[in-house]
Amino acid sequence: MIHITSTIAIKENEIKFDFIRASGPGGQNVNKVATAVQLRFDVKNSPGFSDDIRSRLIRLAGRKITEHGILIIETKRFRSQKQNRKNAVNRLIKLIRKASEKPKIRIKTKPSLASKKRILEAKKHRAKIKRMRRPVSAHEN
Repeated sequence: MIHITSTIAIKENEIKFDFIRASGPGGQNVNKVATAVQLRFDVKNSPGFSDDIRSRLIRLAGRKITEHGILIIETKRFRSQKQNRKNAVNRLIKLIRKASEKPKIRIKTKPSLASKKRILEAKKHRAKIKRMRRPVSAHEN
């Protein structure tokens, strides 16, 4: 069991790991050893989530989630398979924790009467400055 929060936990058999060869620098190690990790987690069919957490997780995952609801986290940060595996699990936990936080409800506010007045005064002042920059014509006197 992987405990994410006090109420959310996922079973380790729900997570599937695929090991692939990493690209980039690393010499012979990169060419021979499959150190990069692809973590696959079925978000849609996981029993450990409520519907609102599931929908937030799908929204947060963005392009990392397939059309079938499988979250894919790929990591090749480290040169060892063990560290990459741990990093992928930590990224999954972080994503689920973020999805479990309820978003703050926005309360619409109105600008106060005094702030409206200040804005209008500032606009009038700016208009006056611009008016003073204009060339004076004979018929304005």
